[in-house]
Amino acid sequence: MSPLRQKMIDTMVLKGHAASTQASYLYAVTQLAAYYHCPPDQLKVSEVERYFLYLLQERKLAPASVRLYVNAVRFLFSQVLERPLQHRPIRYPKQPQRIPELLTHSEVHQVLTYCKNRKQYTMLALCYGAGLRVSEVVALRLRDVDSKRDVLHVRQGKGARDRELILTQGMLYLLRHYWQAYRPQTVLFYGRDVQTPIGSSSVQKAYTRAKRAAGIDKHGGIHALRHAYATHQLEAGMPVYQLQKLLGHQNIRTTLRYVHWLPHFKSDGGRGADLVGDLAKQS
Repeated sequence: MSPLRQKMIDTMVLKGHAASTQASYLYAVTQLAAYYHCPPDQLKVSEVERYFLYLLQERKLAPASVRLYVNAVRFLFSQVLERPLQHRPIRYPKQPQRIPELLTHSEVHQVLTYCKNRKQYTMLALCYGAGLRVSEVVALRLRDVDSKRDVLHVRQGKGARDRELILTQGMLYLLRHYWQAYRPQTVLFYGRDVQTPIGSSSVQKAYTRAKRAAGIDKHGGIHALRHAYATHQLEAGMPVYQLQKLLGHQNIRTTLRYVHWLPHFKSDGGRGADLVGDLAKQS
């Protein structure tokens, strides 16, 4: 490993970047070096700009992908090399704004009905009933379930922030039955090894299979369950600031994006409060 690569890794660790961000940034910088066949710290600003144009015009990468490359290279120069990259602003092509299709309460129930086993059911039910990201679900450990205080601890969620959620009776019901069936020791949702968390892709695939089996063709991956949770809670009357805290959003503008569904969405039974409890009673 080159000293520059190690220094970049060390800097990202000190800055608290997530492992996925570290991997993406390293890949982007490695691609830049491979394009010019020389270490990136020897490149001129004009060469970096030409590379960004190459990504846009020749490789025709999506704006979000180009933005990742720009952020990675900017981090390298400003934080690692300590010489901020002064370049002309890049005009990204406009990215089509597509509003994800909202799952109704009954559609969520249908998806859960078609889960293959209790483990998949419990993981997907937590994504919906607690509004968890899939990365947060797979990171849960047995100690994060505090049944005495009725609290679920989400540790180091997005943005490296901890938060606590109220464990509703519905969640406790599901988690207790899951524990009786699988007897987790340390990791709550394990894969082949009881000490290793199940992979996010496995949970995503379980959701896709269940959605397909339920005959639901709405666009979107497992994050649609979190979208549904947020929208159904707002529809049930939850204040936006409270939802912001539950979702772990740093900026309330992120939470406010869910409001756009409310004028057009007709509920078929999403009542908020204990969403998992409603599903548990129907299962």
